[in-house]
Amino acid sequence: MPIAGQGMLLTSMDIDSLHEAEFNRWYDREHLEERVAIDGFLEARRYVAHDGKPKYLSLYSTATFDVLDSPAYRKALANQTDWSKANIARFQNMIRGVARITISRGVGRGAALGIIRLRPPAEGADKLRAALREQLDPASRDGIISMHLLENDADLSKPLTPDAQKPDPGAGDWFVLIVLPHISMLPGAISCLIYFAPGLS
Repeated sequence: MPIAGQGMLLTSMDIDSLHEAEFNRWYDREHLEERVAIDGFLEARRYVAHDGKPKYLSLYSTATFDVLDSPAYRKALANQTDWSKANIARFQNMIRGVARITISRGVGRGAALGIIRLRPPAEGADKLRAALREQLDPASRDGIISMHLLENDADLSKPLTPDAQKPDPGAGDWFVLIVLPHISMLPGAISCLIYFAPGLS
C-alpha cells in the first residue's frame, strides 16, 4: 500500500558492538514507543542491513510533513531521557533525513527493503522526479511490492550527534525505497531502475 501520511523521518546509524545489545534494547523498548506517541506520527519500522552501512535503519511516517517541525516533535527532541542521551551519543555514521513523500505506489508490505540514495542536480530535480514518477511503478515489475520516493528537506535533515552543524552536502538528498518479499530480488530491481532512469546512476 502507499505509505501512510505525507512525511517521513529516516534515521540510520552504526553502533560499536560493545554497546549494540543495549542500543537495540533502548530502541525497541523506549525510543520507538516515544516517537510514535508524538502527535502526528503514524508508525515506525526498523531494519538491519543485509549488506552495506550504516547497519541500522528506522523509518517513521507522519500524517503531514509539518509534523516533523512541529512544537510537539521539537519538545520531544529537547527532552530526551538519560537512556536516550547515552545511546544517541554513541551513534556513528548517522544519517537523518526529514523528508516529504512525493511518490508512493504499491499494495501490501514486504520482508525486505532496498534503498537508493540520490543527489539531484541543482537544475535537474524536476526532470529526475518526472523520470522516477514513470519508473517507480511496482505494477509493472515482478517481485516488487511497493516503491516510494522521499525528498529530504536540507534545512531540517541534520543528525542529532555533536557534528550536526557541520556542512553536509547530502542534507538535501533523496531516497528511493523498494519493498520486496525477499532480499534476493533487490539487485534486479535496482539494475532495472538504473537502466530506465539514468539519473539514478
